[in-house]
Amino acid sequence: METDFSLRGVVVNLIKDESIISLVERISGHYRANISNSLIRPALLQLSLDKETWSQIENLTEKIEIFQNQGFHIDELYHQIVASAKFVRAARDVAPTLRNKLHKGSSGSSDRVLGAMAAHNFTSNIKFFADMLNDLYIKLVEIDVADSKGRRPVYKQIPELDDIGHQLAGI
Repeated sequence: METDFSLRGVVVNLIKDESIISLVERISGHYRANISNSLIRPALLQLSLDKETWSQIENLTEKIEIFQNQGFHIDELYHQIVASAKFVRAARDVAPTLRNKLHKGSSGSSDRVLGAMAAHNFTSNIKFFADMLNDLYIKLVEIDVADSKGRRPVYKQIPELDDIGHQLAGI
């Protein structure tokens, strides 16, 4: 399932686990359909996230086809989870005002109705996204620990992961 190779003396774990691939596909589909859809995306682009964070989120949610064949680098998935957790925190902050932001750009009554529905479900969709990210993190840690073979697991080398569960849970 996992393949190790050395890159400049550092062992890199490639994840080809079907449950990980399936979960990333679900995360990607949910994000594209329910969070970053045409109704909500304009408001989300106003979030104060840096370009690298957006790039990491895009790698997780938009580029799944690339990784399905070659596998996922575990360290990259961890960084994508960290970036997505930043997004979740920022999205939770904007959720109460999302409906107003969506109405500003609405041109027709059907757009307003769809926008209102999207805004109404946004908090639930963000929570579900965060829950799936947390599930992904837990599965990765299990694989990471089993795969570490006496080495320090990768997740312990990334300080931003220390409280990722709390970040995703909104605590």
